[in-house]
Amino acid sequence: MMTKGKRIATFLLGWGIAAAMFFPILWMVLTSVKTEAQAAAAKLVWSFQPTLQNYFNVLAQSDYVHYAINSILISFGGTLLALGISVPAAYTLAFHRLQRASGLLAWMMSTKMMPPVSALIPIYLLLAHLRLLDSVAALTCIYALMNLPITVWLIYSYFREIPREILEAGRMDGLSAWQEIWHLLLRMSLPGLASTALLSIILCWNEAFWSLNLTAVKAGPLTVFIATFSSPQGLFLAKLSAASTLAIGPVLVLGWLAQRQLVRGLTFGAVK
Repeated sequence: MMTKGKRIATFLLGWGIAAAMFFPILWMVLTSVKTEAQAAAAKLVWSFQPTLQNYFNVLAQSDYVHYAINSILISFGGTLLALGISVPAAYTLAFHRLQRASGLLAWMMSTKMMPPVSALIPIYLLLAHLRLLDSVAALTCIYALMNLPITVWLIYSYFREIPREILEAGRMDGLSAWQEIWHLLLRMSLPGLASTALLSIILCWNEAFWSLNLTAVKAGPLTVFIATFSSPQGLFLAKLSAASTLAIGPVLVLGWLAQRQLVRGLTFGAVK
């Protein structure tokens, strides 16, 4: 058992890490309610009168709702597409004896180490040839493929926690492979699938490289919305902070509301 001193040290360490991670968000919110002069001052301004004018200016200058809808469509669409591919792939890897299944999973995860810029030119040319530049459909597919290694690995880990005897019993009752997935695996691993979906949504929502290079105004998500506040005259820090706060607000609320489900899913089998 941990001594009282160790418990206090662990408690303080946890709160210290949480404070360090939350501080940039707090600083961004505080900057968003300053004037441009206060935000760009050489010396930090600690005492100031908060103002919401930056938010009014941001909403007046740009169509926030349009960018937010694009983010929702792309993030949720990319997540559904990724799960639709990952579930049967993880089922095959987990319950069918494949040679070098672990090596295949390791290779899939190794693709996440590849710099995205190395694939930008061929993907850009392909989308240009298909006339899919600046389209929600193209960005949805790219985000799904981008998260595929992570979603397959996580769902595979959850499926491995389910006893094989349950599937064998289902096969004795005449279930097909798709019926096994639908009636048994998906329902038994629902917490893990929910946490995987939440993680995928967050990754899609925060992705900026592909959206900035493959979209403009028509299909641009909120990451493009933030970039519109960078001008040749320089960065307007207060407005940029207000735009960033508006962009991350929905996903922060989603993560806060689903934190129990996320923790429950991660402890289901992916993280031990």
